[in-house]
Amino acid sequence: MLKASYKKYTLDFKQASGTSRGILKTKETWFILLNSNGKKGIGECGIFRGLSADDRPDYEAKLKWVCENISLGLDVLLNELLEFPSIQFGLEMAFKSLNSKSLFQLFPSKFTQDEDVIPINGLIWMGSETFMKQQIEDKINTGFKCIKMKIGALDFKNECLLLKSIRDSFTSKEIELRVDANGAFSPSEALEKLKVLSDFDLHSIEQPIKQGQVDAMARLCEDTPLPIALDEELIGVFTVTKKRQLIQTINPQYIILKPSLIGGFIGSDQWIDIAEQNNIGWWVTSALESNIGLNAIAQYTYIKQSDLPQGLGTGSLFTNNFDSPLQVKSGTLRYKKNKFWNLESLIKKF
Repeated sequence: MLKASYKKYTLDFKQASGTSRGILKTKETWFILLNSNGKKGIGECGIFRGLSADDRPDYEAKLKWVCENISLGLDVLLNELLEFPSIQFGLEMAFKSLNSKSLFQLFPSKFTQDEDVIPINGLIWMGSETFMKQQIEDKINTGFKCIKMKIGALDFKNECLLLKSIRDSFTSKEIELRVDANGAFSPSEALEKLKVLSDFDLHSIEQPIKQGQVDAMARLCEDTPLPIALDEELIGVFTVTKKRQLIQTINPQYIILKPSLIGGFIGSDQWIDIAEQNNIGWWVTSALESNIGLNAIAQYTYIKQSDLPQGLGTGSLFTNNFDSPLQVKSGTLRYKKNKFWNLESLIKKF
């Protein structure tokens, strides 16, 4: 007999992390636990307060309903969870875990056999100029070839000086630079700022203006001097028809997939299919999940075989994350075959 339960868990940042939305000190997440005649499965519902489409008062009530109605099966439940993408992902992950040979080997591949790695970007958090410079130096010194810098909170000129300092030392062939504005620019100023940023030979800019301004974003993507990647714009777009309409209207250069925010593996597959049909590039990024969610996202990402650096280097941000085989080394994410999950520690935390 299949049984389900859920647990809340709060991740604590090692140091407060700055974004254009504010300072992050903790990250709330939830786990769905399945048990079928002693065989277990686990999935992470990585809600992101203030960003997730399912950040709503009835979130826990919906989790409780899912667990009480787990006998309905995955397909029926996913249809009922259309407006709860993080629960969709956690449930999909939990069933995948339950039906796999190993609790955490969801997509066996050369990656999970420690025979290949995933190139990732090094994330630079917002903060003082000194703090950001130190992060940049640390990432380059540890072997990252792609750096993603969050912008939009400091003075724009100072942010440009930071980018210039990188370009003065490294060409675009040596270090790929991405920036993420998290919607910090207004539509009236965005194009001029993109023209300034284009001088630094950037790979792309994520979400230059706030989501929901479809016509303004479409004009920006048409006129932009540097590639634009949609991120938050994908959140809350639930049906395939609306996803296709959004992509064909805006016609961005890239889209960024956060499975916890867009409905898990199925939602990500839908976006990828639409992007590729329209000759639009894509990559996958974690959304500050624990190592349980990150593990699932990384394994899924590897089998999709994107040739771009992915945004999967967030596992070391927390003081109370779960020990896992995931290891960031020389700008890549590796799954160490000889390191195992500490299940006793995991169970104690629950």
